[in-house]
Amino acid sequence: MKMEGEIPRDPDIDPAETQEWVEALDALIENEGSERATFLLRRLLQHARARRVPLPHVLATPYVNTVGLAEQPPFQGNLEIEARLSALVRWNALAMVVKANRFSAELGGHIASYASAADLFEVGFNHFFRAGQDGDLVYFQPHSAPGVYSRAFLEGRLTEENLDHYRRETGGKGLSSYPHPWLMPNFWQFPTGSMGLGPLFAIYQARFMRYLEHRGLQETKGRKVWAFVGDGEMDEPEALAGLSVASRERLDNLVLVVNCNLQRLDGPVRGNGSIIQELEGLFAGAGWNVIKLLWGGDWDPLFLRDTGRILEKAFLETVDGEFQTYAATDGAFNREHFFSKYPELQRLAAHLSDDDIDRLRRGGHDPVKIFSAYWHAAKHEGQPTVILAKTKKGYGMGTAAQGRMTTHQAKKLDSDQLMAFRDRFALPLTDEQVDACEFVRPPRTAPEMAYLHARREKLGGYLPARSTKAEPLATPEAAAFAKFALESNGKDMSTTVALVRMIGALLKDPVLGKRIVPIIADEARTFGMADLFRQIGIYSPIGQLYQPEDRDQLSYYKEAVNGQILEEGINEAGAIASWTAAATSYSAHGIAMLPMYIYYSMFGFQRVGDAIWAAADSRSRGFLFGATAGRTTLSGEGLQHQDGTSHLIASTIPNCVAYDPAFAYELAVILEDGMRRMLAKQEDVFFYLTVMNESYAQPSMPAGAESGILRGMHCVRESRDARGNNSARVRLLGAGTILLEALAAAEILAKEGIAAEVYSVTSFTELRRRPDWIEVMLPKSGVPVVAASDYVAAVADLIRPWIADRYVALGTDGFGRSDTRENLRKFFGVDREAIAAAARAIA
Repeated sequence: MKMEGEIPRDPDIDPAETQEWVEALDALIENEGSERATFLLRRLLQHARARRVPLPHVLATPYVNTVGLAEQPPFQGNLEIEARLSALVRWNALAMVVKANRFSAELGGHIASYASAADLFEVGFNHFFRAGQDGDLVYFQPHSAPGVYSRAFLEGRLTEENLDHYRRETGGKGLSSYPHPWLMPNFWQFPTGSMGLGPLFAIYQARFMRYLEHRGLQETKGRKVWAFVGDGEMDEPEALAGLSVASRERLDNLVLVVNCNLQRLDGPVRGNGSIIQELEGLFAGAGWNVIKLLWGGDWDPLFLRDTGRILEKAFLETVDGEFQTYAATDGAFNREHFFSKYPELQRLAAHLSDDDIDRLRRGGHDPVKIFSAYWHAAKHEGQPTVILAKTKKGYGMGTAAQGRMTTHQAKKLDSDQLMAFRDRFALPLTDEQVDACEFVRPPRTAPEMAYLHARREKLGGYLPARSTKAEPLATPEAAAFAKFALESNGKDMSTTVALVRMIGALLKDPVLGKRIVPIIADEARTFGMADLFRQIGIYSPIGQLYQPEDRDQLSYYKEAVNGQILEEGINEAGAIASWTAAATSYSAHGIAMLPMYIYYSMFGFQRVGDAIWAAADSRSRGFLFGATAGRTTLSGEGLQHQDGTSHLIASTIPNCVAYDPAFAYELAVILEDGMRRMLAKQEDVFFYLTVMNESYAQPSMPAGAESGILRGMHCVRESRDARGNNSARVRLLGAGTILLEALAAAEILAKEGIAAEVYSVTSFTELRRRPDWIEVMLPKSGVPVVAASDYVAAVADLIRPWIADRYVALGTDGFGRSDTRENLRKFFGVDREAIAAAARAIA
């Protein structure tokens, strides 16, 4: 099996000539330096391509450390004390999970992933992760949460009672299973439990930090985003989705650390291949700086003696399934099955005992090598960096778990296994303490604790730690940005056009304008937002290196370093990641921003629903606008562009405030309220508003309508007799553009002598959450109710339990179709005739 990076096996027809070339390169490096050698090699490659010479793949390098021994910086710490600290953190993390499962096997928990990543974290905590809102941002590998809790316990930020309630949260003292800002708002900064989203969100967070700097809003130079992920996690499409963005925008403020323990939850990541070599090719091809951290310092003497590079050859011939077996076995087995592959290997390891071989560490378990990799990553300029750190899953957990297929499920260790763990890491614990899984925190004066606090003090404090507030912002009243909507007087307009006009006005606000982050996924012209290109520009870290084709037009495509629009291309996942970075800026950066992401509603909740849940858990504050919304308003586009469910999905997210306004004045009132709640009152909510591309007459706002609009429903057509009493025989509820059909149905019914009241339902979700308003607006009276929206009937059904009279819900269930709006509404049974027919049947 031939793998990328392998030493060539083709027969050398002229070894002497080959040696001359090698010696010439060595002389060049010695006399003129490596940079000159790189230049000449690049020039030779270009010439070879021009001469049509077949070239080997060059995206992978030999299976050794990228940073050589000569390039390794001095370790800037106390290795002995750090080893004792690491052992304490490991023990408390293990004890926490084991104790939880002694209490109840239902609780679960994971320890093997942290066992593999402990040193990766500890070197970061002791030397690199700077705290505070002018410090670094760290995205932690979710299954390693117990280790982060354990360190916070040593720091005095969590109590023994907290650790005793790991995964028991309902009593108010517990710790969440994974990083969750919603559940632990003062601790976790970023939710990473939905694997694959962590790398994507980290990339766009690093980009947003550059955006803040280029917009002149905050100085972010020197700050880093560190993201820790598993090698199995990199199989998620989202994990790889932002790689080209990071390299294209030269995000050297980003370091991605991939914990390559070579195992998924059930088995090897690439049993028949090499995940490290594969990832190196992917990242290098995408333009990243790749640092391979594969072998600990114990291997350095072997590499120095290995003049024939037989170790490199053997490593490249070893697939990950074999490496996993070596991780699960002892030195004697490794000698017999690895070091006996070639006579040269046998001679290379002949002086090593079986115990010596057993102690040969992988790079991700050697603090000195980790420090070296981090040091080089932190200083690298012009590219994002990925560190591929080779580790063992379940490291140090003995034959019960280390490297085993079942290690991810290891949650319980018997007394002998716990004792072995204590002995392996030289923990100062009695047999009784071990058997009781007693948590250990030395006194503050102990050398380990003094060292821990001193290192964190030098780095600005403790983390993870989440700030909950930024300075509140004054927000404008609706009349300041939407007077045209409040006083429309029947002017034809779509709610999308009204929204764009409102955003344009808000961008000119002297206080709020510069804090708005317009985000578009390549649909600005569709939504009528092209004028904003010239007005505020599209963000580009390198400006505009070309003259746009439409430069002679008023709304030309303008890119600028200080551009305000984030135009993400056809990339809804990237757009929602950008939105989340801006929507949590108040917490991550101490500066409140107002992201406004406008997109085809069909490509929001249904396409990136998991990312929206992560944004919700992050306590995001901002606006999501589902444009060309509904199943019939988009007409000719058909099934894959028609949204009939986003409001149903939005209703399931507790801090998502969802509205489906029919009129521009309703939209204005909701925007005013949303800005006030998120920026002035600093509530941890975000707003989802659907807007339509259908133009129709926009009425002015009736007096006193604001309260009903925000509560979810207000009356837009009354039915009174000559004495002023309510004479309605039926009540019609319409949401969004279907409100017009309900009003038209009322006219049809009136001609038949059936009086109807009509209500605009701006939010079935808000009504369900605060049903007291339903009782105020629709008290029990014997008058039946018909409700219709452009979404599935289940949306209108959200309020059924609180309707006292007979209730019929109409919706656009089924698959979408391509046709005219009129025919689509007839087809789904939400047009005026269908509403009128339903009213006749129950009136």
